[in-house]
Amino acid sequence: MQYRPTDIEPKWQKAWADARVAEIDVAAPGDKLYMLNMFPYPSGDLHVGHGRNYILGDALYRYFRMQGRAALNPMGWDAFGLPAENAAIKRGIHPREWTLGNIGRMKAQFARWGILYDWSKEIASCEADYYRWNQWLFLQLYKRGLAYRGTAPVNWCPQDQTVLANEQVVDGRCERCGALVEQRELSQWFFKITEYADRLDAGLDTLEHWPEKVKLMQRNWIGRSLGADVDFQVPALGHALRIFTTRPDTIFGATFMVLAPEHPDVQQLIADHPDRAEIEAWIANVRNQSALERQEAGKEGRFTGKTAINPFTEEEIPIWLGNFVLPQYGTGAIMSVPAHDQRDFEFARQYGLPLRVVVGPPDGQPVDVAAMAEAFTFKDENGVIVNSGPIDGLPVPRAIERIIQIIEERGLGKGTVRYRLRDWLISRQRYWGTPIPMIYCDACGLQPVPEEQLPVRLPLDVPFTGREGNPLAKHEAFVNATCPQCSGAARRETDTMDTFVDSSWYFLRFVTPRDDEKIFDPALVNRWLPVDQYIGGIEHAILHLLYARFITRTLHDMGLLQFEEPFARLFNQGMIIKEGFKTPGGSWVPPAEVEWRDNKPYRGDTELTAEIGKMSKSRFNVVPPDELIERFGADTERVYTLFIAPPEKEAAWSDEGVIGAYRFLGRVWNMGAAILNAKVSGDVDPRVIRKMHQTIDAVTSRIERFEFNTAISALMEFSNVLGDAVNAGGGAELREAYETLLKLLHPFAPHATEELWSLFGNDGFILTAKWPVADRALMQEDEVVIAVQVNGKLRGQVEVAAPPEEASVWAAVDANEKIQTWLAGKTIVKKIYVPGKLVNVVVK
Repeated sequence: MQYRPTDIEPKWQKAWADARVAEIDVAAPGDKLYMLNMFPYPSGDLHVGHGRNYILGDALYRYFRMQGRAALNPMGWDAFGLPAENAAIKRGIHPREWTLGNIGRMKAQFARWGILYDWSKEIASCEADYYRWNQWLFLQLYKRGLAYRGTAPVNWCPQDQTVLANEQVVDGRCERCGALVEQRELSQWFFKITEYADRLDAGLDTLEHWPEKVKLMQRNWIGRSLGADVDFQVPALGHALRIFTTRPDTIFGATFMVLAPEHPDVQQLIADHPDRAEIEAWIANVRNQSALERQEAGKEGRFTGKTAINPFTEEEIPIWLGNFVLPQYGTGAIMSVPAHDQRDFEFARQYGLPLRVVVGPPDGQPVDVAAMAEAFTFKDENGVIVNSGPIDGLPVPRAIERIIQIIEERGLGKGTVRYRLRDWLISRQRYWGTPIPMIYCDACGLQPVPEEQLPVRLPLDVPFTGREGNPLAKHEAFVNATCPQCSGAARRETDTMDTFVDSSWYFLRFVTPRDDEKIFDPALVNRWLPVDQYIGGIEHAILHLLYARFITRTLHDMGLLQFEEPFARLFNQGMIIKEGFKTPGGSWVPPAEVEWRDNKPYRGDTELTAEIGKMSKSRFNVVPPDELIERFGADTERVYTLFIAPPEKEAAWSDEGVIGAYRFLGRVWNMGAAILNAKVSGDVDPRVIRKMHQTIDAVTSRIERFEFNTAISALMEFSNVLGDAVNAGGGAELREAYETLLKLLHPFAPHATEELWSLFGNDGFILTAKWPVADRALMQEDEVVIAVQVNGKLRGQVEVAAPPEEASVWAAVDANEKIQTWLAGKTIVKKIYVPGKLVNVVVK
């Protein structure tokens, strides 16, 4: 009886699949629990870094099953999107062929890892029976004014005549042809997520079981700002410019104004400027930068030659254009208070603009403007207002309230709440996505596709090269349509939907994935959701999770859902990282091309840099699971993956560590063979019973806290105690303890434990066996160890009967010769007893 993973693992994978052990009837009664791993993009190339997410989820699923829970654990595919198009162009195949092939490979990898999913609930977003409901959802939002058409800037490649995703723009150029990318305003489709900004922000307070980091990231993305809209009169325009500020208390310190280059009044402001041509060229350059590039670039500006009137000081202040002001936030115009805003401070110093202090320290000491090396921001809001007329002497929070009152009383503006959040741009001028179900009729205008005509199918006979625009626009059979209003000739919308639409509601569809009549069954969905446990990477902390929360609220408002938050608990696993090598120029080098000299990596005569980083094919540092499983088995990879670090932390992969996990499983296996073949039965060592119940308690609590690494540590300790008992001659009497070890180990090493459970003559799968329950009375130690300190320094320890009594502890201290040598000749000043843990003797 030897441990041969490659013999037993395929056997149990087939047995689980044949028995459909993971399938669940969602209409049946039971202690329901819905757990879900974020569904993956079918790239087809999973490595051990990906495995951490799915192995973690499977361990948790198996634990819940053994707890007797009716656990729903489905899986599907986020199957539309740009990578499939790029792969199709590169390989000369259809995106569907590439996508479905990858799905098949990934399903096989999941099976080889021993991961159980309810495949009867499988969905793929590229199938018409799924994306039909994307289109239905779009129509419902359109009816409610939450889907609309507007203009937005896009990345445009003038050579390929196509829109590019941000990922396709490298250093400002098209990644395919190298042409300089332009920013163009195109008519696009949006979802009005801003309508829900307040509810999305407030809802974060209800998510008690989400990581604080994720909630903070979402809160910052929503960017709720309380402030004021204020009008600054501009004589040259004949009307006011409205600014938004979160610090209206500093308005007396506003010494200039800055507009976004895209602001609608800019052309009028520079119409007679002597350098108008140069300014327009600069504006064009800024407009061709993404918002991120503008925020990260150095601050640049141009003076318009015009002024505005500060409504409180009544002074004329210059109007500038600035690359750092974005048209999407606020009003696209800001008042600049350089003494109290670091960005404004740097801009003012660069262009020689004046500073005026209007916030001073609490002690009233004056601030020397000439000596300022940075803005006086008072982020702790302990500042006091100065040089500001009616609000002089007020602390910052009170000054904000008062100045807003004055602004409104004088008719200069109003207090308001604004958000950083922008409406969700869902249009993509690409082929591989959900067609947007709208029709253009010259006579009737924009018309929604009637629901009974859904799905609008994506044609599969579309040749495309990635150049010359969206290929759907050239597919006459797709474009040519009939107007649902007048029955005349019309044109179909050729934009497809952002793939985040696919993932914004898929967790609802899993409950009734084959329903042809409706998007989901409301009664069943409201029973099973919110999702009890959601697992996925921190990279989805903002967009996916925010969009899912938004769509859930819209469906709630339609009366289909009784809840507003889709995920009750969220867990973000950390990355697995590994060493890679790169040249001084930054190119990554395959390990096969690395030569080691004097413990340094080289390729040829070039010394390389060894770096630890996220696993990535481009870094040549991935560990493929297939070879690993062939050598050591999937259970070894599972145990090692969960053991190396707390699952929310980064973990460095070690090939030597894999061998340690393999040896641990081998010891468990050999121990089982010894117990199974033993002929003699005697009394069970009480230490085994005690350790067994301690381990049940430890593993149970640690799994529920996602402390998988320490749960495995507890199992290793228990196996050592049990192994000592076997080596001491223990036999069949250890069977109960050993089978308990198998149950506790099953979520981590399911194949080996199923095989051993079967060899011990048990009926049924260990997966369906009952999870052990700890007896606290049997967990208690006969003796406890008490640390002994003298003047706060550890000087020894004593053992006393459990539960410890203070008198017996001090008696043991008095009887301990080693400790008494530290007390000899000293006067005892004080004795301190920390129950059950330590004593401290204070002497002089």
